[in-house]
Amino acid sequence: MMKLILLGPPGCGKGTHGKRISSRYGIPIISTGDIIRVAVSSGSDLGEQVKGYMASGNLVPDEIVIALVKERLTQDDCKDGFIFDGFPRTVPQAEAIDAMGVGIDRVLSIELPDQVIVHRVTSRRVCPSCSAGYDVNDNPSRDGVTCDKCGATLIQREDDKAEIVENRLRVYHENTEPLIAYYANKGLLRTVSSDGPIEEVSKEIFRTIES
Repeated sequence: MMKLILLGPPGCGKGTHGKRISSRYGIPIISTGDIIRVAVSSGSDLGEQVKGYMASGNLVPDEIVIALVKERLTQDDCKDGFIFDGFPRTVPQAEAIDAMGVGIDRVLSIELPDQVIVHRVTSRRVCPSCSAGYDVNDNPSRDGVTCDKCGATLIQREDDKAEIVENRLRVYHENTEPLIAYYANKGLLRTVSSDGPIEEVSKEIFRTIES
């Protein structure tokens, strides 16, 4: 049984490493975004409530998010553990997890300096036609302008522009620092730097989880 919480700023590689952890230990990644989408499409009572909040442009209240998470944890694929990705986001949500008696084993914070994240994310380019991805520094297209696969002109997504990335990082730090302190005080927090080759970072993550 392995119950993990994965923290990390946008652009740190958390998604990539979450998939690797999931594959190695055979446990599912649980994200509130996925849970909410499934709930809405299911037409359940909770799903209808979520749909109402989203339609009015309001955030889904914590108590509904917690109820959805609690429901998700009853599914068979969670019997050997799970990875929370993007949840909890706040100390009240963390306290709600504790009240559920889940018993988190490790909280892994994947860290990367903000300037490195901004450099990485702003270097991304994507093909608007076939969705092929490139990096202007590490994996550029042949001419640096058009897609190697279909010839369409590459674009930079709005979310990958410097001012957007910097704002997302600011919000992340404001929201997450109290959460990191909360889990550090419980002795559950472990940190790993993702400033290195993916394979080496993965090895360090596995060592940290298993220590």
